[in-house]
Formats: sequence, C-alpha cells, structure tokens
Amino acid sequence: MITVNIYYRGENGSARAFAEEMVRSGVVADIRAEEGNLRYAYFFPMDDPETLLLIDQWRDQAAIDAHHASPMMGKIAALREKYDLHMTVERFAFDEAGLPEKDLKFIKR
Repeated sequence: MITVNIYYRGENGSARAFAEEMVRSGVVADIRAEEGNLRYAYFFPMDDPETLLLIDQWRDQAAIDAHHASPMMGKIAALREKYDLHMTVERFAFDEAGLPEKDLKFIKR
C-alpha cells in the first residue's frame, strides 16, 4: 500500500474552492472508483485556511501508474491551474511490521 499526502496551497480560499469543485464535478467520485484506489480524502488544517491536504492511498505502484495515465489527471491539472495551486508531496509505503509495540501504548482503541 502506498499513501501520498499532497498539500495544495493557494490564496483567498482557492484551495477550498478547488476541493469543492473536485467533489461537485464528480472527479473525486471517479477517482475513488478507480481500480486500486483505497482512499481519496481532503482535510483542512485548522491553523492554515489556505492549505488543503489530500490523503491519496493506492494498493500499489501499478494502480498509481494507471491513475496517472487516466483522463482524470488532465481534469485535476486543469483545476489546479484554474485555482493557481502549488503543491508539496509526501509519499509513504506501508510497513509490513505495523506499529512498534512501544508505540501502541499511545493509541486509544
């Protein structure tokens, strides 16, 4: 499993407007329906109204490659340009070992 965190940054509410149009236009629903997509969710930091966090999770690299080759990418790129968003990306691969035992004491289940 691969998780990609994308931070979109804009001005004057453009990041939020981008997310709203992505949802309203059906692009988000289409991405979530793609083979291998496990999660596609937007979040807004409480202390930074001009940033949008996308948590984008895929089964494997092949699923990401298929997504990047899909018509969805053109739609996303056009909307990013429309709202003049800049991005920072973090990528994480699933750790088969899971959380270390010593870290589990900090998690309430």
